Amino acid sequence: MPANPEHEILGQHVAASRAVGGGCIDDARAVELADGTRCFVKFARDADAAARLAAEADGLRRLAPHIRVPRVLEEGKRHLALEWLDMRPPSGPRDAEALGSALAALHRHHGTAHGLDRDNFIGPTPQENAWSGDWAVFFTERRLRPLIVRLGRLPGESGILRRVAERLAGHHPAPSLLHGDLWSGNHAMAGGAPVVFDPAVYFGDAEADLAMLELFGPRLGDAFWRGYGGEPNGREARRPVYDLYHALNHLIIFGPSYEGMVRGSVAKLGGE
Repeated sequence: MPANPEHEILGQHVAASRAVGGGCIDDARAVELADGTRCFVKFARDADAAARLAAEADGLRRLAPHIRVPRVLEEGKRHLALEWLDMRPPSGPRDAEALGSALAALHRHHGTAHGLDRDNFIGPTPQENAWSGDWAVFFTERRLRPLIVRLGRLPGESGILRRVAERLAGHHPAPSLLHGDLWSGNHAMAGGAPVVFDPAVYFGDAEADLAMLELFGPRLGDAFWRGYGGEPNGREARRPVYDLYHALNHLIIFGPSYEGMVRGSVAKLGGE
């Protein structure tokens, strides 16, 4: 049971609870309520988690009209209850094509600028989302600079931001609705369809989601691109930019074991 066994979910006592995957930041549990309802619940591990869980719920609600996500059942001060889905890992070309089609539908939902009307989080890290009409400015100033400042010790800081701006120069993508943290552990199959979860939502370059899909997993193959409608031109040149953001965030969260990933991304940008 979680730290507060008397905790009520949806106005009911918790009849049974077991730990499940998804608890890297908070305590993730499969919960059965008194009436037999099953749900997935995140219980906060720290006193500052309320804002983080609220941002996650907000992101899921924004995604829900455009791609399958677990439905938000309840937001509490220290917990977030979601619909229970029987998930399995994607397997084979059919699942890859279905994911491509689902992401294409999500990315076709456009905003008027890059960002969001609220800040949120990527994992436990605050994520700034103030609007910008210029994607290069948004990514350097709202994504990379805050993490570099927070680390305070990244070599070649100003040079990195300059090289990123150069790499994104002339690239003016439509502001697509993004999952924002779409690594291989944040999507699955449920009921024969792709489902995504643990978002860090904002409007930006669709290629940022595509790059994250490949960061800790295999390259996206022909089946995925068939579903997505083709691979964007010039994507490979911009991929290290988007990889750098997540490498920096992992360095902040998990420490020195990710310094090599950061240096690899910087090297691909022509840096140290």
